[in-house]
Amino acid sequence: MSKAPANPEIGEEKFKSKIGGQAVIEGVMMRGIDMASMANRLPNGEIDLETWPIRGGKNVPWYRKVPFVRGIFNFLVSMIDGYKCLMRSADKQMDGDEDEEPTKFERWLEDKLGDKIMPIMSAISIILGLGLAILLFMYLPSLVIKLLDKIVETPTVVKNIIEGLLKISIFVGYTALTGLTKDMRRLYEYHGAEHKTIACYEHEMELTVENVQKQCRFHPRCGTSFIFLVLFISIFVNTVFRVSWESVLLRVVYKIALIPVVTGIAYELIRLAGKYDNLATRIISAPGLWIQRITTKEPKPDEIECAIAALKAVIPESGEC
Repeated sequence: MSKAPANPEIGEEKFKSKIGGQAVIEGVMMRGIDMASMANRLPNGEIDLETWPIRGGKNVPWYRKVPFVRGIFNFLVSMIDGYKCLMRSADKQMDGDEDEEPTKFERWLEDKLGDKIMPIMSAISIILGLGLAILLFMYLPSLVIKLLDKIVETPTVVKNIIEGLLKISIFVGYTALTGLTKDMRRLYEYHGAEHKTIACYEHEMELTVENVQKQCRFHPRCGTSFIFLVLFISIFVNTVFRVSWESVLLRVVYKIALIPVVTGIAYELIRLAGKYDNLATRIISAPGLWIQRITTKEPKPDEIECAIAALKAVIPESGEC
């Protein structure tokens, strides 16, 4: 993998920023050192910008600073905050539907649950999402390998490798299929806008649509790369800890228990890849950057405008990256 930038006009990267982000419904969320923001394109065409201070800021608890321990906690915080932003961004697209007559089912839910309806629906969607993830990435691969082992007896190490490759294949296939839908493609375009805008900032170029468009849409600190590392590292962790193959359900329980270990290692590697540029970090980043060809798309000017608005709102006044 070459160090040269994709476009010679943008020159060399000047610094590594600590700012990260996430694509949301018709917008981008950005997270800086002590501030976070979300910029959304509303149905009327305007950009709605929200900002809020990050809890703790630079003074986060010790367990979010200690290497290999901080990974699982920072991942959970990012996942929860990202989900909240995703739901809030979806609400912004519903503002124009307030005058529509609710269905009988919607009226029944409102009568029975009142103000509790949104928290309950959010909790249900989180549980369903986690259940689907466990089914696809833990239960199904283990079941396939156990059935395969009954046909052809396979060494444990080989089974772990095949299982890991199955999980990666499911992840790549799932993201590719979802990208075929109009709404998800739009989300992937905002994902590309987020990466390109951060890259423009790291090249110390003026944050304009034209300058952002010149940037590469792939970034080593992307969540896609992190997920790939989690799936890949699980192969080695499951081999070292000798997770049993006797019961598929028991194996799933073991793998859930090992999530903090896998996440902790993946988090440290993604931090290194985002902080340094050398042969080792380029090897670590390469598979995730390749998968980003699926999870990011070239953004449109209106999507870039949202990403720029979100990024400008979290750039520290102190000048820290």
